[in-house]
Amino acid sequence: MSNVTYSPFVPSGTVFAPPSKSDVHRAIICAALSKGVCTISPVALSDDISATIRCVEALGAATKIENNVLTVDGTHLFEIKSALLDCHESGSTLRFLIPVAAAGGVEATFTGSGRLPERPIGIYTDALPQKGVACETQGGLPLTVRGKLNSGVFYIPGDVSSQFITGLLFALPLLDGDSDIILTSPVQSKGYINMTIRTMSKFGIEVDMTDRGWHVRGKQHYIPSDYTTDGDWSQAAFFLAAGAIGGEVTVKNANIDSSQGDRKIAALLREFGAQVNQDGGCITVSKAPMRGITIDASQIPDLVPVLAVCACFAEGKTEIINAGRLRIKESDRLKSTAALLNALGGKVSELEDGLEITGVGTLGGGSVNGCNDHRIVMSAAICAAKLRGAVTCTDAMSINKSYPGFYEDYQKIGGSAIIN
Repeated sequence: MSNVTYSPFVPSGTVFAPPSKSDVHRAIICAALSKGVCTISPVALSDDISATIRCVEALGAATKIENNVLTVDGTHLFEIKSALLDCHESGSTLRFLIPVAAAGGVEATFTGSGRLPERPIGIYTDALPQKGVACETQGGLPLTVRGKLNSGVFYIPGDVSSQFITGLLFALPLLDGDSDIILTSPVQSKGYINMTIRTMSKFGIEVDMTDRGWHVRGKQHYIPSDYTTDGDWSQAAFFLAAGAIGGEVTVKNANIDSSQGDRKIAALLREFGAQVNQDGGCITVSKAPMRGITIDASQIPDLVPVLAVCACFAEGKTEIINAGRLRIKESDRLKSTAALLNALGGKVSELEDGLEITGVGTLGGGSVNGCNDHRIVMSAAICAAKLRGAVTCTDAMSINKSYPGFYEDYQKIGGSAIIN
């Protein structure tokens, strides 16, 4: 297990946002469900994306990647009636594909590693048996599903993870009858659901919004399509935050019309007081005196760690609320974010569903625990934009889960990441 040492630096330069991991997951599944040959580009082979590729292959699809172009051939999808799907640490892969496998009538066993076996799947083990699918589990992974999913009404809470809703949206058009998803609690991360519906529409599938959720017609057919992916706002946020804290950074390939909820990073940095200029798919953020704000994280949970970093350098108090779901990510991200910043001299209090951060102006160096969490390790890198000394972070290569090119891009804005 390797460590990485970040040295203080003044951020300056330009990077291209990598392909959106969230967008690529969705495109791969839609392409496989099209039962034809599709290309998806550009694609970066993070660990999570590789997990989705291997799992659709386990369901009968064929894939190949060349020059960042992924070809997916779904011609033989679901011809395999028994499959083992190793989702590694990818929650998206797991939750997206459970109902998809059930819609295809595949007896599928899902496994995983890291914290994934502990992450919630009870929404499916409650809902799917009511629609013809047996679920065998001891409370987490491994999970085996048997039987063919039936259409109907699915009552789903919206405040655990939008991934459950996305998984059902992928599966329901394949069924013989019409279906409805009815929310039993307010939906969080709605932007990710909108992204799902947008991607499905590119493959010919229609989903109708209702007062209480979504209506999906059965007997629809995914149509083969060549798909161009969005730049990833979740990853762009790290570099934009670096600009706000200590310099000037430009990120290209950041589509302001994206359905990604994390595009809100631009508005939040502006609210903090940073200088933010957007021109089409190009955004530049420059440092300026920042002040504490209140952030509702219900729709943008992935931004919380790096926003907490920004808050350390903002005058006064910042409160991050409605972030309780972060406790069931790759780490307990409220606890690990607070621990990261406090270890460097920050003043962060952990709340039941959020964080309270008092600005301290600068942070010191030291050693921190990356908690095998890609977003914690990358957030530690951004702290270096205004550090008094170097910081060494564990679990350096956990960044491969979502952003294998992070260290290379970090160097493009002047950062130093020495892995040892």
